[in-house]
Formats: sequence, C-alpha cells, structure tokens
Amino acid sequence: MADSKQLQQIVADAVAQVLDRQLPKLQAELVERVIAELPAMSSGAAAAGPASGGLVQAIASVHAGTTQKEILKALLDAGSAYASRVALFVVKGGAASGWQGRGLGEDDAVKDFPLDINSGPGAHAYQNRVVAPANIAEMDRHFTKQFGGPENEQILILPLVLKDKVAALLYADGGANGSMDGASLEVLVLATSAWLEVVSLRKQVQKDVVDGAGVAMAAPVTAAPTVQTVSSYADPFAGHSPRHTAPKPEPEPVAEVVEVAQAGAAAASAPATDPFAGLSPEDADTHRKAQRFARLLVDEIKLYNQAKVAEGRRNKDLYDRLKEDIEKSRTTFQKRYGSTAAAGGDYFQREVIRSLAEEDLSVMGANFKH
Repeated sequence: MADSKQLQQIVADAVAQVLDRQLPKLQAELVERVIAELPAMSSGAAAAGPASGGLVQAIASVHAGTTQKEILKALLDAGSAYASRVALFVVKGGAASGWQGRGLGEDDAVKDFPLDINSGPGAHAYQNRVVAPANIAEMDRHFTKQFGGPENEQILILPLVLKDKVAALLYADGGANGSMDGASLEVLVLATSAWLEVVSLRKQVQKDVVDGAGVAMAAPVTAAPTVQTVSSYADPFAGHSPRHTAPKPEPEPVAEVVEVAQAGAAAASAPATDPFAGLSPEDADTHRKAQRFARLLVDEIKLYNQAKVAEGRRNKDLYDRLKEDIEKSRTTFQKRYGSTAAAGGDYFQREVIRSLAEEDLSVMGANFKH
C-alpha cells in the first residue's frame, strides 16, 4: 500500500486534474458575467458600447496571473490603459495603505501611503462598496498635496470586494490629458475580484484535500466522505502590514463545498505523468502558464463567436470565419511567451485544434496552416 506521502501526491494530482479541466470554462464564464455587468455600471463615465478586444485582452492578462501578486500587478498594468494614473490601496483593520501605482511616479511611490477612508469619496466607496466618482477637491488633502490631481479634476475610487468585504480601493484619474474610461475600469476590478476568489479557493481546496489525505492515513478507516469543505478564505493582502496602523487579523469563513472526492478516487489508481518532469521548476511553471493562457485566449474566441464557431464547424471553414480573432490572439500569445522556455510548445496552435476544431482538422478549412 502506498505510504502517506505517496497517497497525498496521488490525491493532489487528482484534484489538480479536476480543477484544471474546469478552469478554462470557469475563466470564460467569469469574463462573460463581468462583461454582462457593463450596461448596469453606475459610474459617472460615459456609457460604453460592447466590450472591445482590448478590454477582453486586459481581462485575459488578469486571469493569466496564478498568484495574488501577479493578478494585482496585472490589474494596475491593465488599468493604466484606461486611466492615466491608478493606485491600489490595501484595506486592513479599517485603514487604507498604499500598495503600488502607475503614473504617479515610481510604481512604489504610493507604498504605505495612508489614504483617508473616513471621509470623502474614499469613505463612500469603502462604506457602501460602490464606485465613487468625485472631484479632486473632495479627495484626501494629504494625497493631493503629495501627488497632485488631474487636469479635469475628475477622479474615481473603485472598491475591490472579496467575500462581501472591501479588501482594497483602486484610485484612478485622467492625469494631464483627462483621459479615463470608468466603465472599463469597473469591469477590470470586477474581473479581478472574481479571479482572486477563484485562485484563493482553488489553492485552499487543494490544501484541504491533501491535508485530509494525510489524516486519513493515520486514522481508522471509516465511511468515505463525498465532499470536501473549504473552511477558510485566503486573504490576498495577508502579507501587507501598513506601517501607520497595527495589523488586525480578519478571519473570513467561507461555506463553499467542492465535490472532488469521487473524481480523486477514480484518478488515484492511475496518476498522470507530469509532461514537464524533466524541466527545471522555473521552465515547468512557464510551460504550464503558457498552456493556461492559450486555453483562455481560445475560450474567449469561442465565447464571443459562438454562432461563427457552430457555422464554421458545420461548413468546414472555421478558420476563414475566425481568422482575425485567431491571429490577433496568436499575436498576443507570442508577445507573452514567444521568447520564453515555452516557445517551442506551440500551445496556442494546439489549443486551437483541440478546443476550436475539437481535434478535427477538416473543420478548420483549407486555409488553416498546421
């Protein structure tokens, strides 16, 4: 019989397989649901039309992050395309502390800056968990003294909500040219909130299942459980302790139930081999991220072109119908991974064939090069 470590690894592999299969679908659903919120946005920005390819790619960059730090940096990088100046403030113990920014000098220029959330638009966004458009004159005067304000005096403060609590506030303004797209910023913040929860819960599920397997080895055999309960929620800002206030732990219980036991048992007898086992940890991680990013890009093509996909498969001219979207996404993938260790994996092309063509090259048509 396998020892404790072997059993834990088998269960961990099984859980990872189940979650990895569901992750692309979940990513696509998150994008769809967040975009669906766009018409209902309540900021002072002008109403936006259908989501542009740029916004979809911005959300994709957020969803490509696999750690909380990567996700939050992606939010700031993507947000800087929709506002000249953005900054993220972490909320802990009733106080907001600067994390990073873009367009306000160095990225760390706002680090540990105490933002007033007891009055003005900061308080409105924090207390009501809604986007707060305002005039710079209403802003914390210490902030304006240090960082100045936008030419048109209009600002936004957007709450990043995790499990019904405001974990951070995103400040945005148009800087010298007054350029700011509030609706797109709201979509990005919603997408980031949702993805942080998914990543945190996914890691907690894997940890709980593996820990449970270790306990099972030491305990008498009893009836097998059918569900695994997530008992805690990972705080993405747990490591951030602002200098100006004492950190206060805020445990947030979560009553999420994840059904993985049956799938884990089925896969335990035949664990999959790791295709990247012979690579260094860094290269293996790059390959896995490239695979996930390729899946996300192709899932987005499917999500926003459902009718074309169905018609293309039926008429065997799928590539001709989706050429612009496929090649645009291919360029995006190449920019991110074309010069990395994953460049030779051809993951985007393989995902197009696997997911779009469903492993049937004939549906792509004669113009598709493979």
